[in-house]
Amino acid sequence: MAKFRTIDDAGNLRGKRVLVRVDLNVPMENGRVTDATRIERILPTIRDIASHGGRVILLAHFGRPKGKRVESESLGPVRAELAKLLGQPVGFADDCIGEAAERAVASLEDGGVLLLENTRFHAGEEKNDPDFAKKLAALGDLYVNDAFSAAHRAHASTEALAHLLPSYAGRTMQAELEALQKGLEAPEHPVVAIVGGAKVSTKIDLLENLVAKVDALVIGGGMANTFLNAIDVNVGRSLCEADLAPTAQRILEKAKETGCAIILPVDGVVAKEFKAGAEHHTYGVDAIPSDGMILDVGAQSIDRVNAAIDDAKTLVWNGPLGAFEIAPFDQGTVAAARHAAARTKAGKLVSVAGGGDTVAALNHAGVGEDFTYVSTAGGAFLEWLEGKELPGVEALKKS
Repeated sequence: MAKFRTIDDAGNLRGKRVLVRVDLNVPMENGRVTDATRIERILPTIRDIASHGGRVILLAHFGRPKGKRVESESLGPVRAELAKLLGQPVGFADDCIGEAAERAVASLEDGGVLLLENTRFHAGEEKNDPDFAKKLAALGDLYVNDAFSAAHRAHASTEALAHLLPSYAGRTMQAELEALQKGLEAPEHPVVAIVGGAKVSTKIDLLENLVAKVDALVIGGGMANTFLNAIDVNVGRSLCEADLAPTAQRILEKAKETGCAIILPVDGVVAKEFKAGAEHHTYGVDAIPSDGMILDVGAQSIDRVNAAIDDAKTLVWNGPLGAFEIAPFDQGTVAAARHAAARTKAGKLVSVAGGGDTVAALNHAGVGEDFTYVSTAGGAFLEWLEGKELPGVEALKKS
């Protein structure tokens, strides 16, 4: 992206000590990594720098040790999986600043890779402390941020450090920013957004930003019940934040003003209990039984969502359309995901999706690899959708 400095702008890397902020906050069980997705995402950046003779020094956080050394939250066990996937040895320093880190960095050779210990073992990390950032900066000649998932936090290793050294976006960060630009900053219209999930209360800022930017907004999941309730539809015992009816009405009014079409369910798959294989029936939203719960969108609603996808040039997706974790209430989400994936593969749609539940839902539908871009950054992706500035990204912008 022209607006951001990337590794391509860094010049000759040979012999340079390159501090690379990455996301290694991966799920672990019995000392082993159970999902290496985030590690796999950073490999292109590490290989790129190392292949040009740069000395790669990795900075990352793990868990929430709150500024103290907690052995169960050491990055040490992550090193083995990183080295295996990278296909080369990875050194490890028992601290990210001080003598241990300085000694490890000094012994690093051109093309070598070193992982420093959890930055959050120091209180200065989350406080964005300038002195802590200076100690980190003393270990490197250049700074590369490849952790978009942590870019919404103004921490020492994500924000302050970027102002102390020549700073660049890594390959994963670059790909994320380019995808997001295609999604909302400079998209090809018509743009359709799908927003689902349980609660409106967690996505008010998101919805208010989107109705001013997209041509159509599909609202699904438990959130849709709150909107249906706000327009006097009885949703039975469905998950519903009735106290947010004024908020939902305000968003609907704003959508009218901006010309954004709001697409709500017209039918729902209803059960009396929330469990796998529960007895269920499909009803129009004007006929939901008083003792029933809407757990998925019905066939007519799926047709409306797919028609909106057909009309779109760009799709932004955050949140499932139903309780996709439990069959048979996954059918709406799966059908829409597969339809969007097919349009994308046919070259007719730019599709950008993100958020933890969304990634899981797309993988469940078997189309996680078929969207234009799927972001693994939960909070940062959501804040970007909300239109907020991300400190870690702002620090990389070209002046």
